[in-house]
Amino acid sequence: MSQTVTPYLEMSQAIMEAGGEALKKCYQCGTCSGTCPWTPITHFNIRKLVRYGQLGLDGIEDFMWGCSTCRFCVERCPRGVELIDIVTAIRNVYSGGGMLPQSLRAFVGSLSARGNPWSGDPAARNDWAKEKYPVYAPGMDYLFWTCCTVCYDPRNMRLAKAAAEILNLAGVSWGMPSPDINCCGESLRKVGDAELFERLRGKNLDYFKSNEVSRIITVSPHCLATFNNDYGADYDVTHFSELMSQWIRDGKLVPKKDFGGLTVTYHDPCYLGRHSKVYDAPRDILKALPGVAFVEMERNSEESMCCGGGGGGLWTEKAKGERLSDLRIEEAMGTGAKVLATACPYCITMFEDSARTLNVDGRIQIRDVTELLLESLEINIDEPVGDACAV
Repeated sequence: MSQTVTPYLEMSQAIMEAGGEALKKCYQCGTCSGTCPWTPITHFNIRKLVRYGQLGLDGIEDFMWGCSTCRFCVERCPRGVELIDIVTAIRNVYSGGGMLPQSLRAFVGSLSARGNPWSGDPAARNDWAKEKYPVYAPGMDYLFWTCCTVCYDPRNMRLAKAAAEILNLAGVSWGMPSPDINCCGESLRKVGDAELFERLRGKNLDYFKSNEVSRIITVSPHCLATFNNDYGADYDVTHFSELMSQWIRDGKLVPKKDFGGLTVTYHDPCYLGRHSKVYDAPRDILKALPGVAFVEMERNSEESMCCGGGGGGLWTEKAKGERLSDLRIEEAMGTGAKVLATACPYCITMFEDSARTLNVDGRIQIRDVTELLLESLEINIDEPVGDACAV
């Protein structure tokens, strides 16, 4: 690795101008790298990354893509340094120089050309709904923000359908976005393309304004955190698990099916837990399901292990032995659980891939809490319940 020192002010100022002002606060205590889930299994070292940024050392590009922005380090930093801001800023400075990994180039290219990261046809964004569910119109209670992953990834389309059915059962008026909207830009911002992120953000904000959107539901914690933290607008944005939990308490949704002692454990998505502080709602849903034996993994809630999908990780290739999702699958199986539940489409994708890679997909199922609740309501996902409530 080259360690030629470039002009300190030139590089460090560029990073700070890109949003990495926190470089000045870090005093290199090492707490971050000591708690980072990647440290034991990869060459990535968050403390080293920050130091390279502070000193202007070449070679930073060799490990700048290792962070999945799980927020472990930020939560434990004794000085409260926003290390994710530093990571994002470093990537912003370097990605403009053509240093994106090949897998991320395809991802960014798709977002630029098609408005989504899955190379999906923009006009086909709502095809999963098969015209069974309404498009949002002013006056509806909620915009159900169907993120790109649940619109284009076949596995996660089941999550979109389950959420749509439960919205109907809860008796609220709601609609999904029209096909001309685009990705919220969450992963794009984290990999460092600030300019394209602002373009996508601006288009979505125009959509919200023109359609008089005030309340948004999302099943993706990444969309949730992005709308709340990066859009700079005052919307009531709620993760769907919070509403489902409330509707169960209010008696709007009454779980019926007895799961017969099915052992289920729950994985806290980083962007729902550490980023958004939602821990109880998904657990309350699982505990309300008849015949479910709920067990916790050793690392849970604030200490939950990252799946590796954040920060662009969903589209980044990882070598065998360097996948946090593999470790998490093994931890879940160690509890005796037959189902690993979560509340994030990124986590579902990462865990499904790992279960197949580890050849244990026949021994443990990956389910979203939304899917489990719908099953408990004894609703067939292929047979929608009536029409959406009228405005």
